[in-house]
This record gives sequence, C-alpha cells and structure tokens, in this order.
Amino acid sequence: MAATIRGVDYFYMTVKDRPGEAYRLLSRLAAAEVNLMAFSATPIGPEVTQLMLFPERSEPLARFAEAAGLLLTGPDRAFLIQGDDHLGALVDIHRKLLEAQINVYASSGVTDGRGGYGYVIYVKRDAYESAATILGV
Repeated sequence: MAATIRGVDYFYMTVKDRPGEAYRLLSRLAAAEVNLMAFSATPIGPEVTQLMLFPERSEPLARFAEAAGLLLTGPDRAFLIQGDDHLGALVDIHRKLLEAQINVYASSGVTDGRGGYGYVIYVKRDAYESAATILGV
C-alpha cells in the first residue's frame, strides 16, 4: 500500500507532570466516545507536560472539552501519514518538502509491529497550504 497522507487537526493542553494525567484524560475521552488518531505527551518544563490530541473529528472533542471545562488550544494543522513500513519509507516525503524549501519543524512516528507505520509531520502555519499541495493532500 502506498502511503496515505492527510491533513489533521490537533489540539493541545498542559497538565501538571504527575502520574495518571494521561490516563484520566484518555479514559474520559473514551467514555465520551471521542476517537483519537494520535496522541502524544511531551514534557515542557520541570513540572508541566503538554498533551497533544489528534481527534478523528474535531467537533466531538471541542464539545467534550467545553462540557468538561478543559482549556484546549487549537485547532492547529499537521499531516498524518500512514503506510507500509519499508527501508526509506519517509525519504520521498521529506525530499519533496526539501525541494519545495518547506521546513519540517517537528515530527514523530512509530511502526505498528505488523509492517505498517504512522508518522506525524508539523510545518509552520504559513507553510501548511504549500506543503499540502506538495504532498498531494
């Protein structure tokens, strides 16, 4: 299967860096039937963690956050890439962006252990539309 590239919304929030913060949020999202395509947690200070949420649909997440009184920032846009894992799977994607002089300022990926991978690419807001065109989104 060729790589599938799509633009996705993401939201983020900060929480105190303590055990169970991700669990508490993820269990509440599951109970509210908010489906996530990706999730990450990154420390941004000695006692603060940023949780990034990539919902399948933004509206249910926004409704949940409002009802729960959560302060979400976003939406911002990123690219979610999924495909068959093979040596150099990400090379062509990065080459296209390089040739267009579009900087990838952050990314994160993982293989699924069954031959597939998922990869998230972040570009600056002012480069998003150009990157989407280059990537065929």
